Amino acid sequence: MRAQAQQVTTGAEALIEACKREGTEHIFGYPGGACIPIFDAILDSDINLVLCRHEQGGTHMADGYARASGKPGVVLVTSGPGATNTITGMMTAQMDSVPMVVITGQTITGALGMDAFQEADVLGLTMPVVKHSYLVRDVNDIPRVVKEAFYLAQSGRPGVVLIDVPKDVSSASFVPDYDVELDLPGYTPPQNGDSQAIQNVAQALAQAQQPLILAGHGAMLAGAEKELLQLAESLQIPVTTTLLGKGVFPEDHPLSVGMLGMHGTAYANKSVLHCDLIMSIGSRWDDRITGDLSVFCKDAVKIHIDIDPSEIGKVITPDHSVVGDAKLVLQELLQHTQAADTSAWLGRIEGWKQKYPLKFSSENGLTAQEVIDSFYRLSKGNAIVSTDVGQHQMWAAQFYKLRSPNAWLSSGGAGTMGFGFPAAIGAQLARPNDMVACIVGDGGYQMTMAELSTAMLQKTPVKILVIDNKYLGMVRQWQELFYDNRLSGVDMEGNPDFVKVAEAYGAKGINISNVEELDAKMQEAIDYNDGPVVIHAEVIKEDNVFPMIPAGASYEAMLIEPPTKPLEKPKGST
Repeated sequence: MRAQAQQVTTGAEALIEACKREGTEHIFGYPGGACIPIFDAILDSDINLVLCRHEQGGTHMADGYARASGKPGVVLVTSGPGATNTITGMMTAQMDSVPMVVITGQTITGALGMDAFQEADVLGLTMPVVKHSYLVRDVNDIPRVVKEAFYLAQSGRPGVVLIDVPKDVSSASFVPDYDVELDLPGYTPPQNGDSQAIQNVAQALAQAQQPLILAGHGAMLAGAEKELLQLAESLQIPVTTTLLGKGVFPEDHPLSVGMLGMHGTAYANKSVLHCDLIMSIGSRWDDRITGDLSVFCKDAVKIHIDIDPSEIGKVITPDHSVVGDAKLVLQELLQHTQAADTSAWLGRIEGWKQKYPLKFSSENGLTAQEVIDSFYRLSKGNAIVSTDVGQHQMWAAQFYKLRSPNAWLSSGGAGTMGFGFPAAIGAQLARPNDMVACIVGDGGYQMTMAELSTAMLQKTPVKILVIDNKYLGMVRQWQELFYDNRLSGVDMEGNPDFVKVAEAYGAKGINISNVEELDAKMQEAIDYNDGPVVIHAEVIKEDNVFPMIPAGASYEAMLIEPPTKPLEKPKGST
């Protein structure tokens, strides 16, 4: 017989207590009329309220917290515009399979659908960007809804769960039952994979002469890094990772070929082009990986391991597939594998590594690559790194090599500018004893720069590397390569003095404008731990990211150096 809590409480108090019982340490939010009862309940809780400066910033903080900790990030905002301001952050987290619970205040139940003040159909608006959503009409449902929301956010393929709470529900009194059982008929996340399917995969691996493992974010979410390392080393198979898979396999390992795809390493892309088997573990074969689907790994055996059955066959039709938890699937697979001779294949890949290394030149001045490389060397590769979106993101992915999982935070599916800085704040709160840095561009940083207030109040010693080329660099690169250098809307004329802005918030600001002062000033920033520090790096204005596979093109079209003639405009893809 379940014990009943006898104390009468409000819906808001029960909601906060239920979150606490789920392990919530921080709530990222911004108040408003419809959620005042819930904010009031936080005052009597030991949960830390992280007051953001914009609801989008709050969702990105929760996202960064979740990626760095592995626990759901929790957001609390008000109704109407407060709720709609979280949509970008929810889409970002949902597309990257990040566990998040977003609680929105709502107008009273009697006014629903009446266009009341600050009313919005949050369930309808967010339906495409959440894993599940609730509109709580009965205060007695709050303990169950919260328990289900946290379970759904974390289990199976993680995602975002929305809880919309009308103000009269959060204000109502009742006797809560926190031991209520989950009520999720039909929801049974896969665990172990089919044994015969796993044996078929083992047989295919034993027959391959030029195999390649593609490790994605799903492998990291499953905690399968040890099994992945054991599989690669025992079978001597090279490993490439997706952008979000960085760190699931040590990037300084001899079997690592780094990130693949549009701006992946040349040797990773050469490996994809010439492999006779490619095994995806927790990757969804997104368009930045596959390019021209009609010729992608055309003659290679394709294997897909994923916990989400809807991903099997969605983009690539695999020769073998296993639906299940990547860690459990690899544990069983390791019992059946037999090593083939891959020495010639590994020798060929080593040749590509020697022939096509990642490189940069200081001939024309300070470059973004050199700034990132300096931070990588001086931090000894031990930082948790978040990025914004654009050229700096790709350079960071290329030059900051990760040795451990959950240390790379980047918006992959949504490509959300403004993500990097608030995500770093959330990551720092999740792992206060680790060094956390965000590498951002001058464009995206200004979208959430006001969160410097939040970083100061929370005393988070985040290193903020602003790569300032005074352009929206990736768009400018595309305009140069595909649109005859007709630059439109990419000049960031009017940028502020980022050091002075940092100092106005009370943060430390450091300016770097040449190679000679780079390492000394970077070390100064690394050594500063009294709060956030902004490192403003003035880099050369026009520089492009290579290697590059044009959108929708085949791996054979990879550009290692700048082209000598204009390129055709990409068709049907961004």
